[in-house]
Amino acid sequence: MNQALRWVAVRKSRIHGRGVFARRDIPAGTRLIEYVGLPISKKKSAEMTLKQNRYLFTLNGASALNGKVSWNPARLINHSCEPNCEANVDDNNRVWIFSIKPIAREQELTFNYGYGLEDFTNFSCRCGAPSCVGYMVSEELIPLVRSLLTRSSEVEEG
Repeated sequence: MNQALRWVAVRKSRIHGRGVFARRDIPAGTRLIEYVGLPISKKKSAEMTLKQNRYLFTLNGASALNGKVSWNPARLINHSCEPNCEANVDDNNRVWIFSIKPIAREQELTFNYGYGLEDFTNFSCRCGAPSCVGYMVSEELIPLVRSLLTRSSEVEEG
């Protein structure tokens, strides 16, 4: 059995389409699965972003990873504003998904996609977390986006 598949399984998700779920209880700090794909240049990554490819992962200042390949089950890990996993790029430019808290068997694995403010309204979030801001933005931007949305609704009401 693939090492990663001893920890996870892919199936229908309440968040979006398909998701990745824990096959067993997972302790915090566990390296679960590698996010794999085709290495591409940052220029190619920018072009693919414009074509709505949501499976791009920045590796460094010069390259990215196109994870939109059938042999990358990690691409199905959904975004959450309250994630239980995070993605880390190692010294060899390999992307690994780690648990950041204990994850119970059958619980869906999630990580924060870390999108910036540029066009954030194009990336709606359906995670259902109590702190969900409604958009897939990085955790440090959630308070700012919440403030922007509050101001926007006040202007509309005023």
